[in-house]
Amino acid sequence: MKRREQSQTEQLRQALAEREAQLQEAQVRLASLEGSTSLQVGRALTNAAKRPGRSLVRLPRDLYRLWRRSGTTTHSQRRRVEPVRSFDADRQEARLLSGIVGQGEEHLVAATVVGTGIQQAIDPYLRSVPLRPHDAQIVMDGVDVDLVLVSSSAAAPGSPWAHVGDPAVADRTRALGWVLESAVSRGIPAVLLEDGPTPPALRELGFNRIHQGDAGVPLHLFNPVAADLASGAEAVFVRADTSDRIPDVLADLGVRVVDADAPDLAEALRAANVAVLPGSGPASGPLHRRARACGARTVTHSAAAALAGEEDLAVSVPRLRADAPTAAEQREMLRGVFLGEATPVRLAEVLGGLEFPPGTPGTELPLRGRAVAVLADPAGEAEADQLADDVLRSRLRPAEVVVPGAAARLAGVRRLRAEGLTVRTARFTAPDTPEELTRTAARGDGFAVERWAVLAARATARWAHPWTGPLGEHRLADLVCAAECSGADAVGARPRSADPEDTGDRGFFDRPRTEDGQYVFVSEIRPELARESLLRQGWPPGQWYRRGSRLLALGPENGPGRSSDADGTTHTSADAGAVG
Repeated sequence: MKRREQSQTEQLRQALAEREAQLQEAQVRLASLEGSTSLQVGRALTNAAKRPGRSLVRLPRDLYRLWRRSGTTTHSQRRRVEPVRSFDADRQEARLLSGIVGQGEEHLVAATVVGTGIQQAIDPYLRSVPLRPHDAQIVMDGVDVDLVLVSSSAAAPGSPWAHVGDPAVADRTRALGWVLESAVSRGIPAVLLEDGPTPPALRELGFNRIHQGDAGVPLHLFNPVAADLASGAEAVFVRADTSDRIPDVLADLGVRVVDADAPDLAEALRAANVAVLPGSGPASGPLHRRARACGARTVTHSAAAALAGEEDLAVSVPRLRADAPTAAEQREMLRGVFLGEATPVRLAEVLGGLEFPPGTPGTELPLRGRAVAVLADPAGEAEADQLADDVLRSRLRPAEVVVPGAAARLAGVRRLRAEGLTVRTARFTAPDTPEELTRTAARGDGFAVERWAVLAARATARWAHPWTGPLGEHRLADLVCAAECSGADAVGARPRSADPEDTGDRGFFDRPRTEDGQYVFVSEIRPELARESLLRQGWPPGQWYRRGSRLLALGPENGPGRSSDADGTTHTSADAGAVG
């Protein structure tokens, strides 16, 4: 097991053992030195020089005795302890001293010189150690990092690194150059994100990789969660630069104007049905992706006629403003951003292929938060084949599948293993009698909490999906996307017993139970995705929110009522999460 995968206690115990070995070796060397003939001869000569009278007379006798004993020295009595040292041990000890021990197990540790937007985007996925011009050298000397990440936006006016790379600000450029030289000497890769205008001297400092673009869409900031609570105009004009002038036709329509770097940009996009965006410039692409993630249609100044069918802004904007995106359209826009443009996907792309120091977990860490374990208990060959078909066609491929030991020999489970999926087996200590299964299901309100807990205990992924039937190719991706957007502990459909007239007074996270709510925090769900640690507890889902868990209800893709999968299977939102 790698040291990064060990607990903090084990790391401290190992470091202490190595230090004790070093101390023991030093004591043995000191005793050997004090008993050496050379040291005793030196002492005899020193004493004779300090006291020439009597010591000088005794010097020949003392030297003769040392000569006689030197031939009878028993070297086999000297113990020599070779301490176990490694580069990885040195790095872990440095992290113990710097106070970031354990962080590298879940996140890469990055020294960052980035703009505010990049910093907010990467915070959930990297352990950042911000550098400033006045303390960059001190921090780099005192903290062990896996990566140096720099962005062009760090050189923007108002930033601590403003104008870095400009010949007029040589001190900041020199400080950043020293950081990169230190990274090279330690084998740490350095990456430059060109998310804006880049000073020429900044590119020439010696980066291992220069990436054209930003850090992707941070879905924890830009998402449609609580869109029904957002207040604002149904059409918004986003300015990439404060010098951009709103078109007269939009001003006449009363369209809201918001800057691209405004703190309330995400809230404005959630409230809008349509966002009018600049058609060119480096901010155009990121703005379109952020708007789609928030559930807003986008038009540009130059492409508005093409998108609206030869209509101009005076016609297309009012029409799109009055026509809210459907649930399926909103879900597809968000899904596309989640799978291809979100921050963890972009980070994995940027870091892929870089050479990291020994002991670094790897570039898969940004995407490790999306790892899902499918928990399944197929009753026979038919259900096992159905499980294999469902897992293999999912757009978000699970990291592993956990089944009871008796199901491991089923053809469908063997097919999953043949396709390269990790299949784990769990053993149930109690007999699976019909009476016991009935009692377990009753305790969990139809959710076999004890059986799911046993399966979850074998999972290693962060998330677990209790599989009970076909989900379609999109459902698992939508569930994980909803969890990433909201920070929820569990995601699922509303219980069948949910009262549409319930005003939401039973729980702190409750809101009115509207039929068309897509991303709504509630007090109870039928779990389709939950943290592995939560399922392992064996609590009935009705108690989860009372124990501090955040529960998100994910509505059906096609709005209220019934939804259909790509294969034509039709089910209700409650059926999508039916278990038991």
